[in-house]
Amino acid sequence: MGEESLRKRKGEDSGKEDGQSIQSHEPQTMNLQKQAKLFLFPVGLISGICMIVGTIIGSGIFVSPKSVLANVGAVGPCLTIWAACGILATLGALCFAELGTMITKSGGEYPYLMEAFGPIPAFLFSWTSLLVTKPSSFAIICLSFAEYASAPFYPGCDPPQVVIKCLAAAAIVIITIVNSLSVKLGSYLQNFLTAAKMIIVAIIIVSGIVLLAQGKTENFKDSFKDSKISVSSIGLAFYNGLWAYDGWNQLNYITEELKNPYRNLPLSIIIGIPLVTVCYVLINISYFTVMTSTELLQSQAVAVTFGDRVLYPASWIVPLFVAFSTIGSANGTCFTAGRLVYVAGREGHMLKVLSYISVKRLTPAPAIIFYGAIAIIYIIPGDIDTLINYFSFAVWIFYGLTILALIVMRFTRKELRRPIRIPIIIPVIVTLVSILLVLAPIISAPELAYLYCVLFILSGLIVYVLFVHFKFSWPQKISKPITMHLQMLLEVVPAEEVTE
Repeated sequence: MGEESLRKRKGEDSGKEDGQSIQSHEPQTMNLQKQAKLFLFPVGLISGICMIVGTIIGSGIFVSPKSVLANVGAVGPCLTIWAACGILATLGALCFAELGTMITKSGGEYPYLMEAFGPIPAFLFSWTSLLVTKPSSFAIICLSFAEYASAPFYPGCDPPQVVIKCLAAAAIVIITIVNSLSVKLGSYLQNFLTAAKMIIVAIIIVSGIVLLAQGKTENFKDSFKDSKISVSSIGLAFYNGLWAYDGWNQLNYITEELKNPYRNLPLSIIIGIPLVTVCYVLINISYFTVMTSTELLQSQAVAVTFGDRVLYPASWIVPLFVAFSTIGSANGTCFTAGRLVYVAGREGHMLKVLSYISVKRLTPAPAIIFYGAIAIIYIIPGDIDTLINYFSFAVWIFYGLTILALIVMRFTRKELRRPIRIPIIIPVIVTLVSILLVLAPIISAPELAYLYCVLFILSGLIVYVLFVHFKFSWPQKISKPITMHLQMLLEVVPAEEVTE
């Protein structure tokens, strides 16, 4: 299909009169496809660390503190949860480091599930990620950006929902356009925004340390008093805390784009995630130096309240840099999630056009545009807390399954080269914690929404059987003309090299 559209663009009709003319265009088509395979922009160690830190530190640390505190009820358990989430994210990322250096393919969990369990679990992952987890994550981050960006214009009250949703949609459109136009621009933007967000992180942490040195410690006395500890509350607190750490596996989505992945993937993880954990704990300590538990729970935007009390009259800095932070996280999510759609399309598990590459821009533009369009749909009914709970429930099903794949392949794929080999106890612990995180809210506070989530995941089996396994001809008849027109409109070609 890619060759046909390119021949039309290059003027195959005029070549019919001259056989030499046709042959002269064939190598050009092949070169375009070979070039398209090189759309990947090499990501080094610094960019890898920026990708992890920049994607993790986004809206979560400015949204989740209220939710974590609301579930456990006291300062002590709240800080403990934040530290424990960082440890769990680090252990999970180490498991992904072994998987990523053992199977050096982009697409995150997708290629690992494919290697360990076959196409059906891999398809269910791509099905759920494409339509639920990734776009809802993108939507949550952009909604958080919109809340912080609009907060200064509505002092003392909540911004109107229509304003928040329009701002979030605009952010999605801009980020989608940037990443569709240039991989290099998306990477450079990520590095810049990561630097910007580290400025606000440093401001909050340093301010908190200065206040502690001045004796502002009253909110830390009896820090475990009035805590609400139960399986359900801890599980939901972990959900919200781990949402803030989500992104610890982002480099595995662009493994093919990493320079020297055997070195840079584990190093980026070992440096990036502990750095984020320290920052998160210190930021929460800073919040509690100026706010009691009750005040923090009543705050419309925790970081803005902190800025108003500590940095006045320069408090405008906080919402500005928080907006930079959330946009950076959204950009990192878009940069990596587009690769999942691209890889799934390349394997024939999604519409073929989603695996095509822009001839001019050398980006997976169809995948990124599709991903942004789905995210905009999630904004319409979007409620941040609800989206986070169901996002976390779905995503930890597949995190646990992927870590289990690592354990399984230790016995079934012994021939695979493992540049990094972590102790087997680490994936066992992460798998058990994943099971607890999935089961705890269902057992302690069952809701129909969890059932709907599971049913949606399983509905992917019907799609797989009808459109992937049996490959009925009538969907092909519908999709072929659509693919051809989209190909010509977007000027994209398949990424696979043509056999010579």
